[in-house]
This record gives sequence, structure tokens and C-alpha cells, in this order.
Amino acid sequence: MKKWLLALLLPVIISGCSVNPVTGKNELSIVSPQKEVAIGEKNYRPSRQSQGGDYYLDESLQTYVAGVGQRLAAVSDRPGLPYEFVVLNNDVPNAWALPGGKIAINRGLLLLLEDEAQLAAVLGHEVVHAAARHGASQMTRGTLANIGLVTLGVATQGKEGAQLYGMASQIGAAAWMAKYGRDDELESDHYGMNYMAKAGYDVQGAVELQEKFVELSKSQQGNFLSNLFASHPPSIQRVEENQARATTFSGGKRYRDRYQTAIAQLQKDVPAYEAETLAKKALADKQGRAAIKHLDKAVAHQPNEGHFWELRGHAWKILEENDNAEKAYTTAIKKNDNFFSPYLARGVLLYESGQRIRAKSDLRRSYELLPTPTASFYLGELSLQSKQYAQANSYFTLAAQDSGALGKQSRQKLQSLQLQMNPKTFLRVTRGVSSTGYLLVKVANTSPRAMNQVVVEISGGGLRKTIALPAALGPNSAVTLNTGIAYATEAQQAVNYRAMAIKAALVK
Repeated sequence: MKKWLLALLLPVIISGCSVNPVTGKNELSIVSPQKEVAIGEKNYRPSRQSQGGDYYLDESLQTYVAGVGQRLAAVSDRPGLPYEFVVLNNDVPNAWALPGGKIAINRGLLLLLEDEAQLAAVLGHEVVHAAARHGASQMTRGTLANIGLVTLGVATQGKEGAQLYGMASQIGAAAWMAKYGRDDELESDHYGMNYMAKAGYDVQGAVELQEKFVELSKSQQGNFLSNLFASHPPSIQRVEENQARATTFSGGKRYRDRYQTAIAQLQKDVPAYEAETLAKKALADKQGRAAIKHLDKAVAHQPNEGHFWELRGHAWKILEENDNAEKAYTTAIKKNDNFFSPYLARGVLLYESGQRIRAKSDLRRSYELLPTPTASFYLGELSLQSKQYAQANSYFTLAAQDSGALGKQSRQKLQSLQLQMNPKTFLRVTRGVSSTGYLLVKVANTSPRAMNQVVVEISGGGLRKTIALPAALGPNSAVTLNTGIAYATEAQQAVNYRAMAIKAALVK
């Protein structure tokens, strides 16, 4: 077993050794720099779409944040990466980096920061994640962990306690990877301060950032910041290490005034987003009128925020006022025509009201921006109705990944499609011998639909013969056929005959 595992891993280890561009240490990575960049490029837009879309109410803020990010990227250990920085229209305080330098920060986090040095601490930290290839390392660890799990599965297959072994190995791999992730965080803190200093920022901003996160994690705001803490866990250790490291630097700028000027629109709109939060709670409680009341305040304060109009559409739908709901969704799209969610909401509304052609256009646009299970399900339904079975199968396959009721419905649709596209797979063929010594085949239709044009093929011992059923085979029924092949002699009994359905059609 050990020899087999070593043989499997050795080519990976030999071909996967690389140098961390930031630390200079040799590390294992089976993801090439080119692949790393391609992964980031492919996932950047859907990641942004799934987390609120780009913040568009103040383009100058996007320009400002990107400028700070590029200033840090220019002094990084991989300045040639195609770095991009974007502010997301999301009130959850968080920031993240995809492989290849694709970085995002939520407007919710910008409101917690006080100056540009603290912003540089956040972005510098994310730049290190990209420059040090932490994403590639995580993918490598995940791949090797999976290889280990497959190996363990092979070793214990069929043995008592195999399931227990599988569970234990998965828990162990998850814990190891989580610990390694924390090491990545410390590394990003350490070298992020280097980038800050090189770019001319006061590294005390990084110390304050960690102090702020530790305090927030202790406060009642901890639940609100759970996403941030899950990916960037605060700790006294990180604060102390940042404090000690900060003493080795001197000078640097804070740029408080220009930071406050840059986030002025965000600060101005705080009351609008507070009203939105109350509206979301009312919607969760199915209180449409209360939600609209809160959204009236939000829209009065910031009429150009598409999220507010989409939520109004949800509220009108709860109240079963579909015309008003459609108008609200349409307004949301006009405010921001590059976000998937209002297209999806309007598409579902139109589909449910029988306007299938208009629904299809919206659902397709939503799917182009972000291929969600919901859009996939309804597009699958539309494809099914137009008898485009292969296309429907593709849509339902994606929707089936949903863990809720939608996924269950999609899996049922896939079974029905399989019956439509390949009915013979629902025919079970078994063999027997008649009292007079002839080979028999029993054909059972396990589906809920009647079938005709059923053809069975028998092969073996150099013989190949087809037999067509003389009549339709009803649902959940069976018929036994005499193949005409003598099976009485010892020589014939030694032949390994195979029998299978090769053709069938559903009775229309």
C-alpha cells in the first residue's frame, strides 16, 4: 500500500517543486503560474456577481481603491501579475484574493477603516496572498488530500470500519489545511507590512487593523463579521507580531483626509443601507408592507441603488401584486444592467405568470452573468418544453447541484430526461433456460412509461442475434422471450451469453 501511494505521489512531488516568490522557500505546487492566472481570470466575474456585484454608485471610489492597490502591487514580489482591484456592493466587511492577483474589497469593510494606511494594510495583505501563490498552494494541498482519501478508500474498501476511516481522514485533512491557512495569514501580515513601507505607508495601520478586528470579534458585531473572521481569523498573536514588526519601520503616510473624501458617498448612504437591512428582515418574515415602508426610506435617500428596487420587487411579489413587482425589477435592471439578480427575479416572475418568451430572455441574461441553479432549472424547463432534451439535460445537471428542493426537482427531471433520451437504460434483461433446453431472456421495463420498438441483442461464443419484441412493453412490466438458441448441451452451457437491450422508444 505504501509503495503504491509513493508511486502515485512521487511524479507529482518531483514535478511540483517551486519557489515561493515572496519567501524564497521551496514549496510544493502542482499548479503552474500560467494556470494560476487563468483560474483567477475565469472565476473573478462570477465571484463578484455572487457577492453583490461591483459597487457602481461612485466610480471615483473604484478608481481610488484600484490606485492604492496598484501602488502596492508595483512593489510586490510579483509585479508582473495582472492585478485587478474592485469594490463590491456588499455590506459584509470582507476582502479576498483569487489566484493571479484578482482582489476585491467590500464597501462594508471600507466603512470600518479610518485612513488610507489601513486600506493599504488590507490590500497589501491580499497582494501577498496573490504574490506568494497561496491560492496555488491551497489547491495543491486539496488535490493531495483528495489523493490520500482515494488511497485510503482503496485500502479499506470492503473492510469493517471503512466508513469510519473515511470520516476520520476527511476531518484530519480539513484540520491540517485550516492550520496551514493560518500560516498563510501570518505570512501575509508579515510581508504585507513590507509592501506598505515600500509604497510609503505608515505600517502602524496594519497594527491598528488587527487590533480593530480583535475588538470587533469580542463585541456584539462578531456575528456580522463572521465571514471576515472565517477567512481572516483575528488573534492576539497576529496583533503582537504586527506590533513587534512595526518597530522595525519608521516614517510613512496615513492619508486620512483623502481616504475620508474617497468614502464620502458611502458614509452619506449609511442611512439608506440601514433601512435596507430592516427591509431584508421584514422580507424574511414575509411582511411585504413593512419591507416597502423601509425601502421607501432607502430609495428616497439613494434612488440609484438597484438592490433597493429589487427588494421592492420581492416585497410586491409577497403581496401578490405582480405588476408592481415587475416594474420594480425593471427599475433595478435600469439602475444596474450588469448584475444577475434582478434579471433572475424578473425572469422567474414572468415564467410563473405564463410569459415564457420574455422569461427566457431574462433567465438567459442572468445565466450569462452568473449560472445559478435557479436560472438553470427554469432554463431547463423551457428547453424541455421545446423538446431540446440535450440542452435541458445540461441545465438540470447544474441545477441538481443545489442541496434544497430545487436540486431534488432537478434530479427528478434528469431521471425523466434520461428516460426520454435513452429509454433502453430502463430495460433490465436477464437470462434463463426453458424446460425444453432453450435460452430464454426476460425483458423488464422498470420505468413509469410504456415502450415499443424494443430490440434485444444476444451474443457469445461467436454468435450475435437480435430479437425484436412483438408488442409494446407496459410500465413496470416484463415479458419472457425464447431466443431459439439451444442450451441443453454441456458445450452450449459453457458459453457466456450476454443479453442487453440495444433499442427502445417511448410510446407517445
